[in-house]
Amino acid sequence: MPLDGRDGRELLLRNFRPKSRLRVPENPRDAAKFPVVDVHTHLSYRLKDDPEALDAFVELMDRNNIAVCCSLDGRLGDKLQQHMRYLWTNYRNRFVIYANIDWQGLGEPDAPETWACNQPGFVRQTVMQLEAAAEQGVSGLKIFKGFGLGYRSEDRNLLAIDDFRWDPIWEACGQLGLPIIMHVADPAAFFDPIDPQNERWEELSRHPDWSFHGDDFPSREALLEARNRVIERHPKTKFIGAHVANNSEDLETVAAWLDRYPNLSVEFASRIGELGRQPYSARDFIMQYADRVMFGTDGPWPETRIRLYWRFLETRDQYFPYSEKEFPPQGLWQIYGLYLPDDVLRKVYSENAARLIPGVRQRLGS
Repeated sequence: MPLDGRDGRELLLRNFRPKSRLRVPENPRDAAKFPVVDVHTHLSYRLKDDPEALDAFVELMDRNNIAVCCSLDGRLGDKLQQHMRYLWTNYRNRFVIYANIDWQGLGEPDAPETWACNQPGFVRQTVMQLEAAAEQGVSGLKIFKGFGLGYRSEDRNLLAIDDFRWDPIWEACGQLGLPIIMHVADPAAFFDPIDPQNERWEELSRHPDWSFHGDDFPSREALLEARNRVIERHPKTKFIGAHVANNSEDLETVAAWLDRYPNLSVEFASRIGELGRQPYSARDFIMQYADRVMFGTDGPWPETRIRLYWRFLETRDQYFPYSEKEFPPQGLWQIYGLYLPDDVLRKVYSENAARLIPGVRQRLGS
């Protein structure tokens, strides 16, 4: 007998597709109310250096009032030069670029002892590359979650985020005026068992490699605490906590971090699904820290998803999707709009980024 839920039969969870019977006002948005700086995009990874894809994305930016995007996968060395040519040949006034550290280099994937990060002089060489990148117009440094969850030392232990040997890198960014956007850890559910109590079971059942539960990985709390120690040790360096400092499930704790670390800001790329299901807390949080929160998407995404961001931030709409996908990518819930006032929207959309990220203000004025 099929488990299709018909005529009282049992239903497979993957086939559960409830259709809301709510009748509430709907106020979709075709563009942002004010010019936007998207501080979290992956143009190399998602567009694959395709010139036509870049042209199409700039047209999407124009339609949606996105003035500037920060490309977070610029890399260093020759790859950075390649990315600069890709974005800046025709659209230098629309994009700023962040560098990335190549921890592995030319080393063998299964032999950490051969990786660049475990070779003498790695830190000094990285600092020199960042100095050169800053001279070439790079606007910041992006740290990916593999730092803490993937890259390993010679003894095959995961690299410690707060290891003092990396301090010259963070210090150099402060001296160069380069903000560091850090993706440390991941959503709380990714560190829980993939079992019936996991609220993102559907997502993790499709992507079991996204799970960091178990003894092979540090706890989520240990990773976030290590990151915070780095932020505290380098008060002259500006840090941006990617994805609401990867703690969007607990805004009270994020607020405490912002209170404790004046050099920390946050952005909410790929987290409107979390923020929108706690609209009272999310609105209070953004209103209180309006000078410390920036707009991000994790895109480029389809235009239908981008426009959900405008609806989320600008309207009072209730119980609407946070993604264009039929099967929600993060969890089986809907979101609510925050109806932020204009002065806060301007700060979140562009003013905070213009103040913090080199090159943004000039591009906004071009």
